[in-house]
Amino acid sequence: MLRLTKTLFIVLSLLSGTGAASAQDIYSEYQRKEYIRDGDTLKYRMLYPKDMKPDKKYPLVLFLHGAGERGLDNERQLIHGADLFVDENGTPTQNAIVIFPQCPPDVMWTNRVKKQNSEGVWEFSFPLGDSAPWPSLLVNQLVEEFMASGQVDAGRMYIMGLSMGGIGTLEFLYRWPEKYAAAISVCGGHTPDLAPTYCHVPVWFFHGGMDDVVPPVYSRQVYNVLKKCNVDTRYTFYPYANHNSWDAAFSEPELLKWLFSFEK
Repeated sequence: MLRLTKTLFIVLSLLSGTGAASAQDIYSEYQRKEYIRDGDTLKYRMLYPKDMKPDKKYPLVLFLHGAGERGLDNERQLIHGADLFVDENGTPTQNAIVIFPQCPPDVMWTNRVKKQNSEGVWEFSFPLGDSAPWPSLLVNQLVEEFMASGQVDAGRMYIMGLSMGGIGTLEFLYRWPEKYAAAISVCGGHTPDLAPTYCHVPVWFFHGGMDDVVPPVYSRQVYNVLKKCNVDTRYTFYPYANHNSWDAAFSEPELLKWLFSFEK
């Protein structure tokens, strides 16, 4: 309940402007950054471990937000999930480097296409195109620069995301299958045809049974493939949750413990 209350406060603060200073205080340790490459700019927030040591390598967590958090303010991407890594005072709680990139408006982490059928149900397709969308390419390049910096433990890199970012998480695993040791996909999904590419990566899926934005079939199908080749893959289904199953997922007490337990 504490996390749900805090998340609601952050959402109202960022959307309405009231209490914005308090929200900024909570996430003040998430440093504002920009990554510029070939004329494109990726805005992101970076959280370093408390008392980080320059001669030590740390795990890295990449968090991909959903469609509703797209923008250019370098703030909205923290609405969901950022409080997993800080306490109520904004102090980092995980001994890891955490990256929250922000996808700009009118583009996505993937080339996903959707349309409603005659019954009003969303149907998805996942064309790969010639390459990933440019924000995703920049995110991957940014991660690789961190890998080359000497600060990151390349065997303990993780990716997680929700909705558009949950879809992106699975596509990142396909495009860069040797990069991440484990993943979390919340109310996302993808085509199961690509799943054999990343069978070696344990994924914890979360989905709401009443999700009318991303139907749970798209995560369930991928899970059904992965579970056959990876015993550590999990699927948590909330029968009465709608699209915001991230509220329940991020309250799971074993969530980060499970994620950090894996190493390449």
